[in-house]
Amino acid sequence: MFGRLGPTEIILILVIVVLLFGAKKLPDTARALGRSMRILKSETKAMKTDDAEAEAAAKSNAPEAPRTIQAAPGDVSQSRPVGEPDANRR
Repeated sequence: MFGRLGPTEIILILVIVVLLFGAKKLPDTARALGRSMRILKSETKAMKTDDAEAEAAAKSNAPEAPRTIQAAPGDVSQSRPVGEPDANRR
């Protein structure tokens, strides 16, 4: 559709736009369009970071199995979970 537009047609369209909207309103319109694009860009970036944070939170909320430290190989009487304090040590 736009592949057939030559330089003459584009200039004619720009002249019609300037006549319709006026030269005074065009800078304000361009400024508003720029602001809208900046807002859209920042919102898109915020959505991406929110998704990344949600994935990280989902991974960190997964329960982990307690790890066990053994005192000596084969000695199960001294083994205890990592997070719990040793009852014999004070």
